[in-house]
Amino acid sequence: MAILNLSPEAQTPLLHEAIEDSVDYKGRPVYRPNSGGWRSAAFIIGVEVAERCAYYGIGSNLITFLTGPLGQSTATAAENVNAWSGAASLLPLFGAFVADSFLGRYRTIIVASLIYVLGLGLLTLSAMLPSLSASDCHKTSASLSCSPPMLQVILFFFSLYLVAVGQGGHKPCVQAFGADQFDGNDSKETKAKSSFFNWWYFTMCGGTLVALLLLNYVQDNLNWALGFGIPCILMVIALLVFLLGTRTYRFSIKGEEKNAFLRIGHVFAAAIKNWRTSSSSLTSEEEARGTLPDQSSKQFKFLNKALLAPNGSKGYENSCTLSEVEEAKAVLRLVPIWVTCLVYAIVFAQSATFFTKQGVTMDRSISQGFSIPPASLQSFISLAIVLFIPIYDRIFVPIARWFTGKPCGITMLQRIGTGIFLSAVSMIIAALVETKRLKTAQEYGLVDMPNVTVPLSIWWLIPQYALFGIADVFTMVGLQEFFYDQVPSELRSVGLALYLSIFGVGSFLSSFLVSIIEKATGGNGHDSWFANNLNKAHLDYFYWLLAGLSAIQLTAFLYFSKSYIYNRGIPV
Repeated sequence: MAILNLSPEAQTPLLHEAIEDSVDYKGRPVYRPNSGGWRSAAFIIGVEVAERCAYYGIGSNLITFLTGPLGQSTATAAENVNAWSGAASLLPLFGAFVADSFLGRYRTIIVASLIYVLGLGLLTLSAMLPSLSASDCHKTSASLSCSPPMLQVILFFFSLYLVAVGQGGHKPCVQAFGADQFDGNDSKETKAKSSFFNWWYFTMCGGTLVALLLLNYVQDNLNWALGFGIPCILMVIALLVFLLGTRTYRFSIKGEEKNAFLRIGHVFAAAIKNWRTSSSSLTSEEEARGTLPDQSSKQFKFLNKALLAPNGSKGYENSCTLSEVEEAKAVLRLVPIWVTCLVYAIVFAQSATFFTKQGVTMDRSISQGFSIPPASLQSFISLAIVLFIPIYDRIFVPIARWFTGKPCGITMLQRIGTGIFLSAVSMIIAALVETKRLKTAQEYGLVDMPNVTVPLSIWWLIPQYALFGIADVFTMVGLQEFFYDQVPSELRSVGLALYLSIFGVGSFLSSFLVSIIEKATGGNGHDSWFANNLNKAHLDYFYWLLAGLSAIQLTAFLYFSKSYIYNRGIPV
């Protein structure tokens, strides 16, 4: 009896169908059993844990280093922290552009990791340099002024922004590359992809907890060089782990010669040109000829112009392809969702600022001689996320799936809207707690005694922190999945960068809002809402304002969500 002696390469296609639009690291077709899925995603998730641990190991305690070894004032240090944080949140837009237009996600991750390691290494070196000494101080007419060595300052800030650049290339690409390991055309892997975003955020918060609990302790109680050096070592290990998974990864391939940025740019350029050429919008005759793909396109008459180009006396002819115009529309549809989530980002910024200031004034004692650091309550946000994500993924989603029949239980926009609602509730709770704190201060005659502890336990703040965490499980994870899923496949890194930019812009808007309210409510002998003496301030008014803005935001979000048309597989 004859025996067929087929090579593994010849046998595989008979047993398993190749995954469309994906190849392995050598450009060969990939097959489901031996590539992608959770096996590949595990390598990438491990990288994210290390990166988040490194990032928050630097950022969460940055103000302490600036006001300590670098000798900056609190105001100057706060400005520098905000500037760095804002830059770190917006740089992913540039990193995603480089990845999606030139290097690809895999190579961008490697380059960004190398920059990250270099920045952390130089940061460690800057912490090892001699800091303030008696010779660095000189007496002025008012006080003793100290300044650190200029070399240390220059090296530190150069290193700090190098870390921001590395994070800018690393952050959007790693998550997009991880989601690329699941085939959206397969029902089983589609469910796994939705679950991936949940567990991605779960592990990311785990890395954040490690940074908050361990690295901050090392920095405050041992030394800064070790506190910066550990994140550097973690990023080296993360890069090695990422490279180890190379043979299992799926790499998306581009279906057209022109990259997505050029295609979409060409659509907008053609639309502008044709808009200027034409004296009126598209006619019903042109619609009847089938120029417009469907009635929903009437919402985008400006972009529909890109489908038509002047052709002398003949009127118009096709300028851009239908798929290119639909691609541009898909990106444009994201704008209202992006805008209506900015208030959520403003609310998100309060947990690390005014919540902490509230905690400073409250009773923080657990036992005699030990008090809770007020900033440590931020851990309850991460803890709530870590505890709730398994509940969401293993209990909520299956139950919702049974009712709705949707693979993810609820839609991405429903998930985001739920989180926005919860964030509004958290602001209401925060306002009520602050009102109680102010009344307690009045009852005990402490209004003019800001340095005396208000006899109200700091545990009253836990509900607003915990609700913040649960809101993040809905909105933050929902935004990640939404901005990944609803852009052309070649622009998915940019999609995730757009999600991150919401919080970068939100951080700047929060600072702007505080500045405006400070000027409007203060002056002429009046205490502003943010007076240094919190017993005379009105953080409760600010929280009520944010709750009102959140309600307006939710109304606008629901309006745009209702008319949003989900993009199910944009041709690229």
